[in-house]
Amino acid sequence: MDKKNSEIASPSLPDRRSVLKGAASAAATFAAVKTSFPAGAFAQGAGPEVTKAILGYIALIDASPLVIAKEKGFFAKHGLPDVDVSKQASWGATRDNLVLGGDKNGIDGAHILTPMPYLISTGKVTQNNVPTPMYIAARLNLDAQAISVSNEYKDLEVTTNASSLKEAFAKKKAAGKEVKVAMTFPGGTHDLWLRYWLAAAGIDPDKDVSTIVVPPPQMVANMKVGNMDAFCVGEPWNEQLVNQGVGFTACTTGEIWAKHPEKALGLRAEWVDKNPRAAKALIAAVLEAQQWCDKMENKQELAEIVGKRQWFNVPVTDIIGRLKGDVNYGNGRVEKGTKQYMKFWRDFASYPFKSHDAWFVTEDIRWGKFEPTTDIKALVGKVNRDDLWREAAKSIGVAAKDIPPSSSRGKETFFDGKVFDPENPQAYLKSLAIKRAQV
Repeated sequence: MDKKNSEIASPSLPDRRSVLKGAASAAATFAAVKTSFPAGAFAQGAGPEVTKAILGYIALIDASPLVIAKEKGFFAKHGLPDVDVSKQASWGATRDNLVLGGDKNGIDGAHILTPMPYLISTGKVTQNNVPTPMYIAARLNLDAQAISVSNEYKDLEVTTNASSLKEAFAKKKAAGKEVKVAMTFPGGTHDLWLRYWLAAAGIDPDKDVSTIVVPPPQMVANMKVGNMDAFCVGEPWNEQLVNQGVGFTACTTGEIWAKHPEKALGLRAEWVDKNPRAAKALIAAVLEAQQWCDKMENKQELAEIVGKRQWFNVPVTDIIGRLKGDVNYGNGRVEKGTKQYMKFWRDFASYPFKSHDAWFVTEDIRWGKFEPTTDIKALVGKVNRDDLWREAAKSIGVAAKDIPPSSSRGKETFFDGKVFDPENPQAYLKSLAIKRAQV
């Protein structure tokens, strides 16, 4: 039994001060709940249908809004005191537990790679290809993933421009050695960033290298023993890699696509449809947590909370630098105060733009995860529930200026000059030299 639990289990009677302190805390919680649901909402049946939901997360900084919503009492404030934020071993485990659902010892929702709800809803990545309908209720963050490379290539000029690796990889393969690059889930964000980066340099991610799947917390250990040449993952694992002197960061993903969408709050459609008020309350709690996480004055405390053993089990020194935008690339390049920190709220980070989801679906068409005939707009319209976000945002008084007027952010431009127009995904696909889709 750890110290915290042993203290809870102590048989000693509480003193008067602790009783009063507990009573004050309970009163504060009740007051907060009353603020969220005024005029006796619970008594009138206007509160959440349930007080519990089981949400999965992976040990990545972009899971912070779920951790903070639990730790800071935002779930409790919105009438969901029993929300369980449960660590998952991998994105594959997250998928399997979402398919099971909370009623069957699985989970009701998760911190998730944005494309996964699409892949799960269509049965592309589920057992026997059985669809499990899902909704995207919010985006959790923008930016702050990275592509890291083994020290074997430290003398090469590897940045967003990976062209120097093309010859190095070819030479290694000619010597009879396998070139391995790792991502976290096929068709997920890290897979797509890595593929985009390689393909932009003329490296075919399916033919010139072997692409392998490694859970985020295992990336550094695998690089350390020489199991891979490069990987793409979220923080804190890239920063930890540099701090341990095992590899270097070629680029952050914000350098590939500035202010790019990353993780999402994905919820089982069945759970949302059955518990619409609870879903709205849950989203509202996450939005408030995102606002808290986004404040620069909270970064140190955020790092200390998520670094705890029960959450990420990672030293604060592996978290805090990049959380604030201070990037030590590990190859002599150090940049302070950059814009490459994680955005949880600013720049409409929390809003799930449908245009962004259209890009993810288009990229998964590019690499053969979806058919070229996929009706992108219809699929996005079915999974992306930005209407739920808007309802939740209004319920907590989000200012009109912080609510996007449109579900599209318009055209997006990437580091290599490619442009994605959400109104014409086919033109984007045709502009790409390396792809699996025949368009």
